[in-house]
Amino acid sequence: MSVSALSPTTFPGSISGFLQVASVLSLLLLLFKVIQFYVYRQWLLRATQQFPSPPANWFFGHKIPDDQELQEILTRVKNFPSACPWWFWGSKMHLLVYDPDYIKVILGRSDPKSHGSYRFLAPWIGYGLLLLNGETWFQHRRMLTPAFHYDILKPYVRIMADSVHVMLDKWEQIVGQDSTLEIFQHISLMTLDTIMKCAFSHEGSVQLDGLSSNGRQATSAYRLAHDHTDQVIKSRKAQLQDEGELEKVKKKRRLDFLDILLFARMENGGSLSDKDLRAEVDTFMFEGHDTTASGISWILYALATHPEHQQRCRDEVQSLLGGGASITWDHLDQMPYTTMCIKEALRLYPPVPAIVRELSTPVTFPDGRSLPKGVSVLLSLYGLHHNPTVWPNPEVFDPSRFAPDSSRHSHSFLPFSGGARNCIGKQFAMNELKVAVALTLLRFELLPDPTRIPVPILRIVLKSKNGIHLCLKKLQ
Repeated sequence: MSVSALSPTTFPGSISGFLQVASVLSLLLLLFKVIQFYVYRQWLLRATQQFPSPPANWFFGHKIPDDQELQEILTRVKNFPSACPWWFWGSKMHLLVYDPDYIKVILGRSDPKSHGSYRFLAPWIGYGLLLLNGETWFQHRRMLTPAFHYDILKPYVRIMADSVHVMLDKWEQIVGQDSTLEIFQHISLMTLDTIMKCAFSHEGSVQLDGLSSNGRQATSAYRLAHDHTDQVIKSRKAQLQDEGELEKVKKKRRLDFLDILLFARMENGGSLSDKDLRAEVDTFMFEGHDTTASGISWILYALATHPEHQQRCRDEVQSLLGGGASITWDHLDQMPYTTMCIKEALRLYPPVPAIVRELSTPVTFPDGRSLPKGVSVLLSLYGLHHNPTVWPNPEVFDPSRFAPDSSRHSHSFLPFSGGARNCIGKQFAMNELKVAVALTLLRFELLPDPTRIPVPILRIVLKSKNGIHLCLKKLQ
């Protein structure tokens, strides 16, 4: 019999039987998935029955438009004490938490970050401190801690100031044409420029290397920086082998973040692999530029909408630097009112509005309510910072909340998270916020654009749906 004779029509019964079996198996698989979905959803309902919430559709959950999610959180903060379930779809649910006592309990534990909530970042930044859990995270954290010692951070202040001046010079040119500017893209490029220079002594400037003045090519700059990492690690390793040990390198130039990583050793004497090195550098670049850019942008917006506080900050900075002095490490602790305003803006607009943990063991909260192992808990730092039981009149910009003699709950203000997994670079970030705000106020008066009011949206990093537009007036 020829091959052509073996056509589908030769065995009609066999093919139809195969299709019937496949259909039955598909139906059984679908039935299994439905049962699995139902059983897990019922388990979640029982697990969170002590926590009331608004009615949710059994499949679509609490379906809320992107630009209304933060407002929905504020509504829940007022109506449901401490915490409430947030159903996304089907059996996807987080317990939304915004009470400082609850948050203190969770951050005092060692629950891992919810893998499903952050896994989309892994292809971009790898498994560094942000995504690691358990013993590996602990080892990396210990190895990286020396990279944020104040002796290492001190020289970064000049680098930060240089990058800010490049951005402000660009703004002066643009202001001559149009005084209204979308600032986030510019600030994001500036913080990327800073982080590349601090992380591995990058010589160029992503703010100037062929980028348009309005920052539209920022995405290309991020990709370029990311792709650059492997090359930098390889060349630095070779350079350090030629130069010898750490002390010899110290005498030739300042140490940067990559130097610290390359010389770091685990308890067993081993060093980080190239893959781990890349992950930590990429994590530092991601966390150190995007979150900081968000913080600076929202701080400038807050000052633009509160001119009396803006002017008081400017007066303070001018008294320090008005004679043309370059901003230094020592100046950063001599701006108390500006620091108060920065913190109040971080309260209103936390750069990281939420973090997610997956309970590795059951937990009981101070009021007696409890959750079993396996539930995902979403710590809403935005909700916490706008909780009226924690912060009276939470929508009012009031820097006096952070006056030196003020007191508050230890977990009421968490722009850099808290507990063992707090942001390792928070001092680096606060330094950059102060430098950027101080130098900007010396050169520009900031006013809001009444035609384009920012709309904050809930993302891993707090951004505005329509950008952050300010009117800039150059000061004489």
